[in-house]
Amino acid sequence: MQTTTRPVGSLLRQWRERRRLSQLDLAISAEISARHLSFIETGRSNPSRDMVLRLGEHLEVPLRERNQLLLAAGYAPAYRESGLDDPDLTVAREAVRRVLTGHEPYPAVVVDRYWNLVDGNESVAVLTEGVAPSLLRAPANVLRIALHPDGMAPRIRNLGEWRADLLGRLRRQVEVTADPALAELLAELRDYPGGEQEPAPGGIFVPLRLEHRGAELSFFSTIATFGAPVEITLAELAIESFYPADPETGEHLRRLR
Repeated sequence: MQTTTRPVGSLLRQWRERRRLSQLDLAISAEISARHLSFIETGRSNPSRDMVLRLGEHLEVPLRERNQLLLAAGYAPAYRESGLDDPDLTVAREAVRRVLTGHEPYPAVVVDRYWNLVDGNESVAVLTEGVAPSLLRAPANVLRIALHPDGMAPRIRNLGEWRADLLGRLRRQVEVTADPALAELLAELRDYPGGEQEPAPGGIFVPLRLEHRGAELSFFSTIATFGAPVEITLAELAIESFYPADPETGEHLRRLR
């Protein structure tokens, strides 16, 4: 848990401005007076615990950062963070494993907030074949694996498009979370070679076009998260599942299976 010495009012104002909301907009949404909100932001009024949680919810502040708001206001954190091996997360862990296994023979990965690989099914080997072992050692970061010159990048036929999509997703995550570690990761990835390329007009998604043993595979992906989580670990997990974007890719994966 990161702590901060900044006043809670200053932090709330920063989140409001990041969300591009006026004081009146937020006050109406949170059903409080604009005057009260102004007093909170300037430090003239100390918000209650419930008020901090209410404003954090209406500002869509991530759970990790809501705890920081509470600490800044002098209250104990409201949301706990457990290891994925915690007994209380057994049901969630088993559900994730069922999703991964059931997705075979297509690749699927589970990542945390920082895009570190938490779990994956056996078919992920199709994606990581030829990747430098140093990139696969824990904590393996899937964005580094994808875009590093020693990772998947040399095998990605449409690297510019795929790179632009991944960096765009990370940029939006930085905007939502204001997390400096994610901002550092974005700066690192931008320094990798490959450039960014706008997708060709007329498509319906940006595919991952990947060379594998002499064949060109084409994938699209979906991302799943837990609904209504109140625990930080679950809130920050995402399952990305890759599907064949053409019949040839599906047949190639089934033969490998």
